[in-house]
Amino acid sequence: MAGQNVISLETIKVACQNCSLSALCLPMTLTPEDVTRLDNIIERNRPLHRGDYLHSEGDPFERLRVVTTGSIKTYSTSDDGSERILGFHLPGELIGLEAIENSRHRCSAKALETTLICEIPFDALEQLSHETPSLQHQLYRLLSREIGHETEILMLLGKKGADERVATFLMSLSERFKGRGFSASDFYLSMSRFDISNYLGLAVETVSRIFTRFQDEGLINAKRKHVQLLNLARLQEIADGNHHKGRSQRGYHS
Repeated sequence: MAGQNVISLETIKVACQNCSLSALCLPMTLTPEDVTRLDNIIERNRPLHRGDYLHSEGDPFERLRVVTTGSIKTYSTSDDGSERILGFHLPGELIGLEAIENSRHRCSAKALETTLICEIPFDALEQLSHETPSLQHQLYRLLSREIGHETEILMLLGKKGADERVATFLMSLSERFKGRGFSASDFYLSMSRFDISNYLGLAVETVSRIFTRFQDEGLINAKRKHVQLLNLARLQEIADGNHHKGRSQRGYHS
């Protein structure tokens, strides 16, 4: 997984046209000249380390960020100081779209591991997108993807039981890693069990119990933060709410 790669200054200097994530970030119709213009406005900084802030809730919005290596969690803070995890962002995913409307970040973003970020000044990106219709269309597509993801999370928290939430979370990570060229069934969880439970709206004991049961039933193999998904089809059935089918055919129990 990306978080286990060695980070070097040469990695930071990689240009957009040579980036393995360009298919996720850039429209295929961009000309090499347009990619060069975009690359010229992108800022690449030194790596963030685990616990480093990308931005805090209420900070002025000046740039969008793209995760290139590692992972970021976003969260809001309630009046009593407790965190509410809003999402986990993997390579190729944009951070900061929620701040465009009011020009201030509505959540905080923190590195979960050693992480590289591309920063794109929004004013320059907006100007370039006006001059490059395919880039503007890509921004719309990314906004749509973000809205769709938020809708999925609301459905997850509103309608699904505990087993379904954990299975959905694992299958979501599987699909996202697969789309980035990583293994769909063998990956490293950079987030803690506490963060996972917070994100899913469950008690940490419940998440740990479900992980243990999934492992006992041969669905996963979890050793600390290393997870192997051994039965993707069955996990998808659980995520879809097909519990009774599993109980009758495989002896599944709650």
